[in-house]
Amino acid sequence: MQTISDSANPFQSTVREHLPASLKTAVCSESVLPKSAKPIKVLAAMPAFNEEKYIAKIVIGARKYVDQVLVVDDGSVDATNEIAKCLGAIVVRHEKNFGYGASLQTIFETARILRVETLVILDSDGQHNPEDIKKLLEALDECKADVVIGSRFIGGNQKNIPGYRKVGMKVLDGATRVAGVADISDSQCGFRAYGRKAIDVIHLSGKGMSAGSEVLFQISDHNLKIAEVPINVLYDIGDTSTENPFKHGIFVLSYIIGLISYRRPLLAFGIPGCILIVCGFLAELWVFAELRTTGVFHDVLSMGSAFILIFGMLLVITGLILNYLVIFVNEQKKGL
Repeated sequence: MQTISDSANPFQSTVREHLPASLKTAVCSESVLPKSAKPIKVLAAMPAFNEEKYIAKIVIGARKYVDQVLVVDDGSVDATNEIAKCLGAIVVRHEKNFGYGASLQTIFETARILRVETLVILDSDGQHNPEDIKKLLEALDECKADVVIGSRFIGGNQKNIPGYRKVGMKVLDGATRVAGVADISDSQCGFRAYGRKAIDVIHLSGKGMSAGSEVLFQISDHNLKIAEVPINVLYDIGDTSTENPFKHGIFVLSYIIGLISYRRPLLAFGIPGCILIVCGFLAELWVFAELRTTGVFHDVLSMGSAFILIFGMLLVITGLILNYLVIFVNEQKKGL
């Protein structure tokens, strides 16, 4: 069994015993770390749900560039689990399908248990090319980065992306920047490499598809250095997504908007509030201008614009109060 403590006496244990309470019920008790003669320095990991069609190709391709491959089988009902095991991959199996975020949680926790130096996460559905792992690992070393993200929008690779996906990605990229994350050309790409510092500090809470964005926010919060490398992604291999792209995009966008409200309340509440104040004020001016020139008083419009004006002021005040609380909490954290 892989040594997972600093003690001179290695001990055998299942993955489940060392996972946080939130994941203990998700992971099967028989998911056991393999015995290894040497430490795993570079680990490639992939979430997998019913990926028997492509899992062998991805595992074999990834093994060329890393010391070991980890497959988190998120409740598959096909042969994904058996194929990955036969190919020598570490397989941690979830009792049922918990979602992409839960798989990422298991990946990061297992990487910490194994004390790996470098973690590469890629998709198991055939869209990511395992050969690009080499690019990410080289950039991690050459750029002295903590995280390297594969980008579909640099190096001319975006021509292969369907138009509707480009629009959705750019909307999410923009929202991510507004939330305070560094300017990244492809914030939604799941093909990423993490150094030891990033592995230690990233602790996910969400179990859905928004987990990829949550990782970026944690990277930003810990001031980790990010680099990007161009990658190629295949979109002509059939339906690889288990979730509707539009539904997925709306869910991730709503998550990011919620984070903007938390991280930048003055922006989230103040700007809409100012817009409402201006609209309400202009509407009131028009009402009184009409009263002066025609003698007609538009009472309904006057009441409506007054409501808009008051509501806008409340939003601005709310933004100011929440902004102060965020600053206060951040200062308290720094003092700890």
